[in-house]
Amino acid sequence: MNRNPIIPFVLIMVFGIGLVFALSINGLGNAKEQAAEKEGGEKKEEVAAGSPEEIYKGTCIGCHGDQYQGGVGPALKGVGDKYTPDQIKDILVNGKGSGMPAGLVAEGQLDDMAKWLSELK
Repeated sequence: MNRNPIIPFVLIMVFGIGLVFALSINGLGNAKEQAAEKEGGEKKEEVAAGSPEEIYKGTCIGCHGDQYQGGVGPALKGVGDKYTPDQIKDILVNGKGSGMPAGLVAEGQLDDMAKWLSELK
């Protein structure tokens, strides 16, 4: 009538070892994909939306507000009065201070975004 108290521990151990093997095999598959990316194979990049307005809605609205009024970041209305399009482009590429992160806009869309921001009233 006595139950063996070690059986639950053995079952947990077997389950844990099986899980380790399963995750290791999955990790090997991921390692091969990452190695192929480093060698110039297929890369999975996110492509930003096309128009400056869509880019703004996707990446900037959280800090600069839904009507460009500011919030965590400064207001963007009238930013063209303070900065030239080239300066705006530099801020988009390199960031500014500790609040504005760099690289939120793809290179091919920097000119359009800088022009759009400078004309924002």
